[in-house]
Amino acid sequence: MTQVDFYILDDPAADARQRFACRLAEKAWQQGHQVYIHTGDPVLSARLDDLLWTFRQGSFVPHGLDDDPASDEVAIHIGHGEEPRHHDEVLINLGQDLPLFFSRFRRVAEVVDNNEENRRAGRERFRFYRDRGYALQSHSIKHG
Repeated sequence: MTQVDFYILDDPAADARQRFACRLAEKAWQQGHQVYIHTGDPVLSARLDDLLWTFRQGSFVPHGLDDDPASDEVAIHIGHGEEPRHHDEVLINLGQDLPLFFSRFRRVAEVVDNNEENRRAGRERFRFYRDRGYALQSHSIKHG
């Protein structure tokens, strides 16, 4: 069964969720995992694609957009719509809704920040997972 981890951020920055997702994807990749980052919309997918190149000086995180055939061989894919073409190890969800394909992944990371709408949506996703018996863990991530 899928393991679900909630990462609750106290960072007030507008892009805290995206930056944390970059760090999480980098760590998973360094541990040999394949990652799919679900954003929920094409603008955020493009932003995350750029951010993965710049989020930390000296970082190299091989990634690509899921709908780009040129990125077939990379370990990290970013998408926002249909079920991903690649991977079933780690899903990082930055969308407001629960992706219908989440259960094909071994692990799901739900990233929730201080934004009230994101918190509300995160609580709904937490209840969904809990009510269906998924193994849940919550992690409070302190800013700085």
